[in-house]
Amino acid sequence: MIGHGHHGKGHFFGTVKVGERGQVVIPKEARELFSIEPGDKLIVVGRKGRGIGLMKADSMKAFALKMMEHIGFMDEE
Repeated sequence: MIGHGHHGKGHFFGTVKVGERGQVVIPKEARELFSIEPGDKLIVVGRKGRGIGLMKADSMKAFALKMMEHIGFMDEE
């Protein structure tokens, strides 16, 4: 693995190898920075030709709830 580095607003955690079952290991530095623990659920997002990314599912849920509140979706009738 290539070393970890901080570049502007983002981070570079190196490279990982895809195993026979399509699995990758998230580097320790990334797991610590983003508080990823065993058993956490992650959302896989991507765009063809651009790449893929991971997002903690609980973070996405909190974001979606805030957006629903903002647009009044959760207001009582």
